[in-house]
Amino acid sequence: MLPASVGNLSTSLEKVLASDCQIKGGIPSEIGNLSSLIFLYLYKNILTGPIPMTLGNLSRLQILSLAKNKLTGSIGDNLCKLQNLGEIYLGENQFSGLVPKCLGNVTSLRVIQLNFNRLSSTIPASLGHLKDLLELDLSSNNMSGSLPTEIGNIKAAVHIDLSQNQFSNGIPREIGDMQNLIHLSLAQNKLQGSIPDSIGSIPSLDFLDLSNNNLSGSIPMSLENLRYLNYFNVSCNSLHGEIPSSGPFKNLSGLSFMLNEALCGAPRFSVPPCPTSSNHRSKRKKLLLIVFPLLGAVVIIVFIIVAFVWMRYRREGNVPDQADLLATRERISYYEIVQATNDFSGSNFIGSGSFGSVYKGILRNGTIIAVKVFNLQLEGAFKSFETECEVLRNLRHRNLTKVVSSCSNLDFKAIVLEYMPNGSLERWLYSHNYFLDIIQRLSIMIDVAFALEYLHHGCSTPVIHCDLKPSNVLLDENMVAHVSDFGISKLLGEDESDLHTKTLATLGYIAPEYGREGLVSLQCDVYSYGIMLMETFTRKRPNDDIFDGDLSLRKWVNDSLSEATSKVVDANLLKPEDKDKIDCVASIMKVALDCSVESPDERINMKDVVGMLQKIKIQLLSCSAST
Repeated sequence: MLPASVGNLSTSLEKVLASDCQIKGGIPSEIGNLSSLIFLYLYKNILTGPIPMTLGNLSRLQILSLAKNKLTGSIGDNLCKLQNLGEIYLGENQFSGLVPKCLGNVTSLRVIQLNFNRLSSTIPASLGHLKDLLELDLSSNNMSGSLPTEIGNIKAAVHIDLSQNQFSNGIPREIGDMQNLIHLSLAQNKLQGSIPDSIGSIPSLDFLDLSNNNLSGSIPMSLENLRYLNYFNVSCNSLHGEIPSSGPFKNLSGLSFMLNEALCGAPRFSVPPCPTSSNHRSKRKKLLLIVFPLLGAVVIIVFIIVAFVWMRYRREGNVPDQADLLATRERISYYEIVQATNDFSGSNFIGSGSFGSVYKGILRNGTIIAVKVFNLQLEGAFKSFETECEVLRNLRHRNLTKVVSSCSNLDFKAIVLEYMPNGSLERWLYSHNYFLDIIQRLSIMIDVAFALEYLHHGCSTPVIHCDLKPSNVLLDENMVAHVSDFGISKLLGEDESDLHTKTLATLGYIAPEYGREGLVSLQCDVYSYGIMLMETFTRKRPNDDIFDGDLSLRKWVNDSLSEATSKVVDANLLKPEDKDKIDCVASIMKVALDCSVESPDERINMKDVVGMLQKIKIQLLSCSAST
């Protein structure tokens, strides 16, 4: 929490830098006492409440960054008093109401980011006064009305994003006056009318997204002049006529034009060819005489196949539930994913894995998601996508990452997952900015144990995860653990206790028989769990530099356990006088050692692990209560 005493800091203070510090509570009004402040960075915290009116006293302020908090209320006119203000970052909050008209009087503004809020006003025409404005981002709000013609006066602008709002009427032709524009997104609005020819006169345009509107007319041939255009999207409109074929259109595919039924052009656009002669109607009639009988035959064949499949499932008493099939969940299109992740921008990058990258995104309805995008250039990526879909479609458990949907076409494969705001267990173990106490660590590992118990013993077809490690354990807002990444998982068929694979998991966590022979079984997961349980309480990775030759994490723990548990446990967890807690941690390490014995047959199962760790947790809670 920011204390009121922040206002007692030196009046000569020029910078307040407190980003990503988990600060809670409101912004104290006393912050207005810091009259010399130039930079105020409170980005990515948990701040709540309104912007204090006293912020208008900071007459020297040049950069205001309050993005990624939970601030509410209106933006207010007080910011308009800050005549030296150059950059405003208020995105990803819960602001409502109007965009202040008086912002147009702050002529020093270069950046305005108000994206992902609940703003409901029109765009003030006064913003056209901002001759030096480089970036305007009002995306993902509930703004409405017409786009003002004055927007063309922002001639210095390079980035304009007005997507995911309720803007209506036409696109003003004055938008073509912004000769420096590189990025323009008007997607997912209610815009009508035609695409202005003037857009073709913006020489530097690299990104143009007009998808998911009500646009009509043809695609202007003037857009062929956009020599630097790399991304173009007009899908989900009512456009007609011929698609341009020269200039940047040479490198585009049908994905840019989907769901515009009256478009025609080259075959690569996946649209019908344009009519080329006066007798095209007669040709069309001849074609229909051929197509309709074929279509009728196809319908009959499909009906027979569906009926056969239905009867088979009915006979077996196993009619598939649509909610259980990943492929039949509510589909999310590629374009929705592009919009949600801001075109997979670096600011939304979460991390990478063996077969691709993960990005944070926000859907139009406000749902925060994690998008796992598979790099199809990598060998095994396609197989990993199919495996993960096959495994996840039938899994339902509190401690498994929830699947929202999937997106699949010839060139793109992604799985859309529930976003885990607290990141991975790996981040909490090894980042200096985070800390987990004994109870938290044990609770997380019990959650993981519950997940494995379900995979091994609670599914009709047992699932072997095959790649259990801290980076694949994700934490939600309540620090509940969710096991993720089933890209190399295996399903055990009937009467199978093990199987062979050529795919190797992460070294240090794989069981001996898995590494030597490629033999995987439920006991391989148990082994990996045991290693991760040791790692969680020692804060030592199994492939740490200290483990070389014959010395491994397991041997190091096993050799030290009988002498002094405190030697191997994370030094931040225990004090010498915490004898009861030391005994509990020793018991945890004993469970870890029983999980990771050399012989698979001698390893305990996950049902027993859950029971043992729950008993230890009760003892730890008793210790904590008594102290």
